[in-house]
Amino acid sequence: MGLIIYSLILLASFYLLARVCDNYFVEALDKISVKLKMSSDMAGATLMAVGSSAPELFVALIALLKPGGHEAIGMGTIIGSALFNILVIIGVAAAVKKAVLNWQPVVRDTLFYSLSIVILLITFWDGVISWGEAGVFLLVYLVYLLAIVNWKKIFSYKDKAEDIETPEEKEEEKPKEGAKKILIPLDKLLDKLYPASRYYYKVFFISIVIIGFLSWALVESAVGIAEILQIPSAVIALTVLAIGTSVPDLLSSIIVAKQGRGGMAISNAIGSNIFDILIGLALPWFVILSFSPRLIKVSTENLLSSIMLLFATVLVIFFLLLMRRWKIGHRAGYFLIGLYVLYLAWSLLNIFL
Repeated sequence: MGLIIYSLILLASFYLLARVCDNYFVEALDKISVKLKMSSDMAGATLMAVGSSAPELFVALIALLKPGGHEAIGMGTIIGSALFNILVIIGVAAAVKKAVLNWQPVVRDTLFYSLSIVILLITFWDGVISWGEAGVFLLVYLVYLLAIVNWKKIFSYKDKAEDIETPEEKEEEKPKEGAKKILIPLDKLLDKLYPASRYYYKVFFISIVIIGFLSWALVESAVGIAEILQIPSAVIALTVLAIGTSVPDLLSSIIVAKQGRGGMAISNAIGSNIFDILIGLALPWFVILSFSPRLIKVSTENLLSSIMLLFATVLVIFFLLLMRRWKIGHRAGYFLIGLYVLYLAWSLLNIFL
């Protein structure tokens, strides 16, 4: 009975996270970025990255604060989500519609993503995280933001397909009529919690609170399921939680890919991973260590192998795009999805063998 209850809470939390991020949070962030007159690159790397990666950030923070040594849940969720983003989101976007990319932002994001993985690997090597190490992650992200601001000055390029979508077209891609009856009460609950969309600052802060609560529910239900099934919590985080918290990214990527903006979907997947590692992991570490002299211990057995996989996937993506002259299509998309299926099979074999 407990397993059923935890599973229902987990599924409901996934669904609500997707609705909150896709229908409220990201749209509020988009309006705030317009109000602040931010460039598309800057908004995507800051506000939009926060919108798509907020669940992972809150899961990591709550896992650190939860008594009982559940730090592996937050780290496993972010690492597993990064694998999902690179292989599945890019794979689905390519399978939906062929994309032609600008090489300049791809090279930039690939360089910083590779640097993030290297720093993560070095940090995890001794099994503990210090305040200074957490600060290095945050500093590298600031450097990444500076690179975004100045990249077009160094390498001149024009955004592809930047005028394809209109707000009306995007709204048509998210019909509510197709929702199952069992989910309608959840949608109505969200509608009652939110003010009109023109109050986008209120929408932003309400979304933060709801995402925080749902992330807590995810951690609690995942821990409960892991204890009942006697499965390591890190494995649950690398698979179930990682996929669930990436649902908003996946849905939005499918929408923009159908509209011919596959390049945006691919760039967002890599950019979100940079945010997940440098901010999603490091910010909770930095906050906790700022108020506590203790070091944060991390489990390195499964996580180190997953970090190695992260580096392997970024190399696969980069050389795949390089060989295809910055084009990615259906066959490459299915290939990447297949790689993720193999990763899941490998993870499950590690549990039972």
